[in-house]
Amino acid sequence: MSPSRRAPTVRLLFVAALSVALVMALVPHPPNVAEINDKAQHSLAFVVLGVLAAEGWPGTPLLRLGERLSFVGALIEVFQSIPALHRDCDVMDWITDTVAVAAALLVVALLRRRAIGGRGYQRVA
Repeated sequence: MSPSRRAPTVRLLFVAALSVALVMALVPHPPNVAEINDKAQHSLAFVVLGVLAAEGWPGTPLLRLGERLSFVGALIEVFQSIPALHRDCDVMDWITDTVAVAAALLVVALLRRRAIGGRGYQRVA
């Protein structure tokens, strides 16, 4: 199936994943769904969001997607600074989000380049 044909389905998955990430980030007492540390949870969430965004909007430059997802991570941290949420704002969480998105989009870029360039290695003359 071509990327343009699967994009609407992937976009729905992206919205669902983003919704879950936002709820988990902004509810005052989120459930502990996994026994992994906070930074690993951030990394996992933003790798998934990065891959889904790249597949859901295949014509959008990856740098733009990365910038937008990094901004989402920053906004989450700003909202977590609201006292009524009883959450902690941590700039390292935002940095973790940004690094995770960058890593995911780098892998997507490399896979796209390989798919366009054909199979195997090119010979150097």
